[in-house]
Amino acid sequence: MNEKLIFLDIDGTLTKPGYNIPPASALEAIRKAQSNGHKVFLCSGRNQAMLRPLLQYQFDGYVASAGGYVVCDGEVIFDRPMKPEVFRLAMDVFGRNHVFRTVECLDGTYGDSGLEDLLDGADEYSNSELLRFRRQLSQTLDIRPMREYNGAPVYKIVFMCTDRSQLDEPMEVLREHFVFCVQNLEAVGCLNGEVFGLDFNKGIGIRKLCKHLGKDISDTIGFGDSMNDKEMFEAVGYSVCMDNGHPAMKKMADYVCPAVGDDGLYKAFEKLGLI
Repeated sequence: MNEKLIFLDIDGTLTKPGYNIPPASALEAIRKAQSNGHKVFLCSGRNQAMLRPLLQYQFDGYVASAGGYVVCDGEVIFDRPMKPEVFRLAMDVFGRNHVFRTVECLDGTYGDSGLEDLLDGADEYSNSELLRFRRQLSQTLDIRPMREYNGAPVYKIVFMCTDRSQLDEPMEVLREHFVFCVQNLEAVGCLNGEVFGLDFNKGIGIRKLCKHLGKDISDTIGFGDSMNDKEMFEAVGYSVCMDNGHPAMKKMADYVCPAVGDDGLYKAFEKLGLI
């Protein structure tokens, strides 16, 4: 088998949403794949600060901030934050429509007050990104108050609201600047999603890594579970969705493997001949 570049989403794929400790079976699969000559990268909507606890597991690099910041073997090969004027435009239009905002810089994440109340309805049937944010607020990944935001470059804005009509004006005003990735969660009375620049996404980050390493895109495999993995699935040579993933992503994937809590990554690596 040709040496592959393997890309792993974190929340809902490598780990249970909002956690930083992968199953032992996943770590075993990653080590075995690397020993067979494959390279394994994180590919996440998380910023660098939120994925840092996972770097102890010695990945070959990462696509962070939904593709806005890409690192290979310790070298930054792509760095594309939002333009300040576009960031301000987005914050204004979300704010006047009473949409909760979380802004992600490289080394910090800042959220509007009141997010905790909005997330009370999230449970195991919610998408992995919503569950991740509920856990971040309560325990692990440290979303700080928006008043502490210090003007650092922003790579992504996560939004949450209770009615789709709140997104009408933001989507109209911002469509020339951003990709909207919306998770529809009427069952828990909440919609959430994220916006990131038109000039980067997970798929573009993967292509940057392929070019940097001189690898063909056909030698890439992407693992994910939620709608923010769409561009990754479109880019890679072979796509794998976790059984706990979004129904639309399952339809899009080349293969659906067992859930993250059912040793899904190990079983998929084994089936694909990576280990």
